[in-house]
Amino acid sequence: MIKKILKFIVILLPWFLSGLICNDYSYFDTINTPSFTIPKFLFGIVWTILYILIAISIYKVSESNYYDLKDYKKNLLYNYIFNQLYTIIFFCFKNNFLAFVDVLLTLLSSLFLYYETKSINNKASKFLLPYVFFLIYAFILSTSIYFINL
Repeated sequence: MIKKILKFIVILLPWFLSGLICNDYSYFDTINTPSFTIPKFLFGIVWTILYILIAISIYKVSESNYYDLKDYKKNLLYNYIFNQLYTIIFFCFKNNFLAFVDVLLTLLSSLFLYYETKSINNKASKFLLPYVFFLIYAFILSTSIYFINL
């Protein structure tokens, strides 16, 4: 049991890396945001929940008996990189355009990750659905932020 918990923690922790690298969120207070922006304090809660769900999905795939995870790992890596870059691009570099591009790439890679996961473990893929849906919201939000701050 301890081994499984440690494995889950090892899967989960890297998702919080960009928040440790760039943790000055004051830029968000300096830009115009659309009326449908959720309160700032909710972002941390939502992303924590999403990262836990992603980690559960990855854990379930890693425990499955599927023999060829090459495409899955590739999709997971792309998604992870795009996901991590967003915080750095938006909050550290304060670049709304690149953040908009990055969130689009994160959304697209999450769809590929979802479908690849579904082909391996249908139950594991369901844990990714809130992530995909929130990324749709994040894409709309990021697009709006980019255009209203031109």
